Amino acid sequence: MQESDRLILKYGCNPNQKPASIYMEDGIRLPVKVLSGNPGYINFLDALNAWQLVCELKTAFNIPAAASFKHVSPAGAAIGIELNESLKHACHIAPNTQLSPLACAYAKARGADRMSSFGDIIALSDKCDFETAQLIKSEVSDGIIAPGYEPEALEVLKEKKKGNYSIIQIDENYRPKPVSEISQVTEKKQVFGITFEQGRNEVQLNESLFSNIVTENKTLPSDAQRDLLISLIVLKYTQSNSVCYAKDGQAIGIGAGQQSRIHCTRLAGDKADCWHLRQMPRVLKLPFLEGLKKCDMDNAIDTYILNSPLLLKDGNWQRFFKHRPEMLSEDERKEYLLKIDNVSLGSDAFFPFGDNIERACESGVKYIAQPGGSIRDEQVIETCNRHNITMAFTGIRLFHH
Repeated sequence: MQESDRLILKYGCNPNQKPASIYMEDGIRLPVKVLSGNPGYINFLDALNAWQLVCELKTAFNIPAAASFKHVSPAGAAIGIELNESLKHACHIAPNTQLSPLACAYAKARGADRMSSFGDIIALSDKCDFETAQLIKSEVSDGIIAPGYEPEALEVLKEKKKGNYSIIQIDENYRPKPVSEISQVTEKKQVFGITFEQGRNEVQLNESLFSNIVTENKTLPSDAQRDLLISLIVLKYTQSNSVCYAKDGQAIGIGAGQQSRIHCTRLAGDKADCWHLRQMPRVLKLPFLEGLKKCDMDNAIDTYILNSPLLLKDGNWQRFFKHRPEMLSEDERKEYLLKIDNVSLGSDAFFPFGDNIERACESGVKYIAQPGGSIRDEQVIETCNRHNITMAFTGIRLFHH
């Protein structure tokens, strides 16, 4: 049910949490419309966070952007840089397929962590075109938010989930009232009946944040600055603690909501490694059965990369493959990952120990942006120097809860 000033939801975070709705406190019309489906409470949390992220990416680079969100953190985000053929293959896109810049952004955002993107909310910075809708058509997703939809694209999306796919249109000109306005209620939420209120995080993120390079290596090429900025914008909308690895215009590994920084770095690094290994020729040539669903292929690829012997056990591999592939050895895995280089890494808060840098090195990180301010900054800098890493202190923390 949608009214001029309130949208009634089927329930809150869980079915027992009723009633649930979204509305504007000042009584004005909501800036969103539901064109199809019945998005829920968490769907809208994902959609509105994801929309802010893609808007900020679009503003920063003037290129269409896309994000894949799950449980109020991004699984992937990217700007519309063309995919090479290996990455297309890894994203289940047919060779020589022509993609619009928006479709490229979506394919890379969805392809960063396909396991986590299963059942996601998609955000697009621009009007959804037919090419992007065609990619979305075959993916398992709960919904989408965009400023508009081409008629052909809308027709494609409305066919998803037997007509129940959640399609949200947002007014691209909507902006919340500035924090500086007197008596402006900025952001608030209730916990245990107690109201929390704070100003919105309107910090401006741009390349000027990378001027304070604290390591011996001062080299910071334009591609690395782009990827570092993408990582920081992603972190601004990721549940903290969080770390983001980025390369070639996209987030390739996001570690969100961890209590310790090293666990963020490990989790994000493992995801980045999987992204790289998906493009390994041996993995791209896995002999999948014809007609196998993408989600089953993704599960099999993930298990194969992790060297799980269960996947190739007799009686199991026949569910996925035409013939039994050879196990990927640990030496092959390590040899391939050793070739990875020039990865960028952003952190939403300072690194307290050099162990984070050591783990980042294992995933090819050469450029780092973090706030600085730890009592062990010198230890972290020294670790970067040993690995010839360029690190900038931004002076800006990006916690998000």
